[in-house]
Amino acid sequence: MTDLETPRLVLHPMAPADAEHVAAGSPPAGARWAPGYPSPGERGAAARFLATCAGSGDPSPFGAYEIRLRADGVVIGGIGFHAAPDERGGVTIGYGLVESVRGNGYASEALRELLRFAREQGVARVHGDADTDNVASQHVMAAAGMRLVGEDASLKYYLAEWAA
Repeated sequence: MTDLETPRLVLHPMAPADAEHVAAGSPPAGARWAPGYPSPGERGAAARFLATCAGSGDPSPFGAYEIRLRADGVVIGGIGFHAAPDERGGVTIGYGLVESVRGNGYASEALRELLRFAREQGVARVHGDADTDNVASQHVMAAAGMRLVGEDASLKYYLAEWAA
């Protein structure tokens, strides 16, 4: 599978070998990871991706992606799908950035590209959620074109959907 590119970012699809390094928090030789990468959330996402690969095979292109800066290739976070589309054409996404690069619009840029890609792949709806106190993540989803569709005591739920 090929990289997805935006003006400032490269979304690089992770192979299982890449995910093993992320889950272990140990960069492979030659990798350029920003300080703070991978976060506990990224390590968990990599472990979930590896479990999916072991259980039902590599879900690519609906797997995990590293978010890299185009300028220098440094990995600043991750984004991806929790699983392949369900029977109704829906997927769930997640993302995260190292703290030092937050506030620069990278998460919204990466999410817009992943939404574009999902739609191109025939996905009908994309779900996401954010903790009720994570206003920055809520702004990211709204800026990327997702709409708030519900909330409970701990989470706000977002959706992007397209007509068939």
